[in-house]
Amino acid sequence: MKGKIIIKSEIEVKTGLHIGTDDSFSAIGGVDSPVIKDVKTQKPIIPGSSLKGKIRSLLAQNLNETAKEHREDDKRILRLFGTTEKTPEKTRLQFSDCFMSKEQFDNTVPPTEVKYENTINRVTGVANPRQMERVIRGIKFDFVLVYNIVNPDEVESDFNTLIQGLKLLQVDYLGGGGTRGSGRVAFKNFKLVTEYAEGFDEELIKKITGQLKDVTENAELLY
Repeated sequence: MKGKIIIKSEIEVKTGLHIGTDDSFSAIGGVDSPVIKDVKTQKPIIPGSSLKGKIRSLLAQNLNETAKEHREDDKRILRLFGTTEKTPEKTRLQFSDCFMSKEQFDNTVPPTEVKYENTINRVTGVANPRQMERVIRGIKFDFVLVYNIVNPDEVESDFNTLIQGLKLLQVDYLGGGGTRGSGRVAFKNFKLVTEYAEGFDEELIKKITGQLKDVTENAELLY
């Protein structure tokens, strides 16, 4: 490994976001489907695993010529996310759980809402109502992603793939209920930091920073 590039940003919720947690126990009158929360603060979080899985899935849909097993993904995806097949390769991306931005902790508005949904049995006409908790529009989460520099000659290509994944996420959704309008998110305020990468190509860093700015500008056009 020849250093790390750290990408920092904010994820802003544009429509109610539902990333669920275990609902095996629900008190009488409680929400049927709660969102996952930080045990320490009881504030909602975006798990790094949710981001990683969604971005990889979107890239696979976009770059793979046909539907494939994970191990058969396009080589650009395998290079970023790693593989244990034939020629093992470590992941170059380290996703982190995303916690609510600190300045929003003092906000008097609760960070979540309860959305009521209903399904109707077409045969019997019986209603089946349920409650789903969602993070409200406007809540921001701190996003941190670490890229391990394995081969300096592949950094630009890797970031082209990663940035494509970020853009795809902005026109898709995160969590559940996306086809019903939930889970739209946008990235804002990107910052790039290099660690243990002395002498790394500064012009390439500037180019990547400009590409990340394009991600934000695309979000502004969408929302």
